[in-house]
Amino acid sequence: MFSKTFRDDPHALRLLVSVRDAGEAALALAAGADLIDAKDPERGALGALPPETVRAIAARVGDRALTSAVAGEPEPAALPAAVRAMAGTGIGFVKVALRPGCPPGALTEAAGAAPGRLIAVLFAEDAPRAEAVPALAAAGLAGAMIDTASKDGRRLTDLLTPADLAAFTEACRAHGLLSGLAGSLRVSDIPVLAPVRPSYLGFRGGLCRARDRRLGLDPEALAEAVRTLRALPALEAA
Repeated sequence: MFSKTFRDDPHALRLLVSVRDAGEAALALAAGADLIDAKDPERGALGALPPETVRAIAARVGDRALTSAVAGEPEPAALPAAVRAMAGTGIGFVKVALRPGCPPGALTEAAGAAPGRLIAVLFAEDAPRAEAVPALAAAGLAGAMIDTASKDGRRLTDLLTPADLAAFTEACRAHGLLSGLAGSLRVSDIPVLAPVRPSYLGFRGGLCRARDRRLGLDPEALAEAVRTLRALPALEAA
């Protein structure tokens, strides 16, 4: 269904850009973003856009890049329905918040609502550990990522050490999961976090005007991020 996959080059670091509508999706795509992510920046860290907006984003991107969409932060009982609704928009991957204490059964059912396409988002404030990864793989998820829940100026690198992040991404690779890192990242974080070897780095505010995630994407910042990522030395297989 999706012509571009992470398996095309499993060791390449990709740039995820979160967008709020089809116009921003076109802008990110033109700049060279690898993964176009549908998210509402007005509704917190993982605000879900209306399904019709996500459908428009998916249609605008087509098969020219990977796509994902946020399904919000539902309670465990509502996880499967939220994932199923977003998976039906034509988007590629579906991202959903995973808080500590989520019953394994709810997570497994949610993964079944988007087979091979569900990515769990763990929040840095909850101090996620690499030890959590095997259970995510056992539940049938496609990947896991770490983001910041509170967009209050604290960044991913303020909350977790490089060793913590490296252990997380290494555990994901060992269990066949994609891994992502996000959380008020700036372009200057790309070469710093690249050695941790995530599958992708996620951006919103750092690529917006005045670094305000609620404002529109800045074409110059987008171009700089793509240039910086493309200039990185090739990652070696572990």
